[in-house]
Amino acid sequence: MSTVVENRPDQNQYALVEGDATVGFAAYEIVGDEIRFTHTEIEPSRRSTGLGAQLVQGALDDVREGSERRVVPLCPFVADYIDEHVDYRELLTR
Repeated sequence: MSTVVENRPDQNQYALVEGDATVGFAAYEIVGDEIRFTHTEIEPSRRSTGLGAQLVQGALDDVREGSERRVVPLCPFVADYIDEHVDYRELLTR
């Protein structure tokens, strides 16, 4: 089954949706020109399957394409993802 990443600004999160089910989320706060990712969570039974990476990649791609905000990765998972994927580091210094 395919997954899609949805920005849910009313809930301050990006959601990873599979079919009709939300299987993960990346919570964020908007402060001025920053988007601060505070917590990432994947449904426990679905962890270690790459869904967290799909979620973070989708969220970062949306920030890159849809805003000029600077990413502040307060969540260790998001910070690690950016460290491992150098093409997203420019989002830290916008």
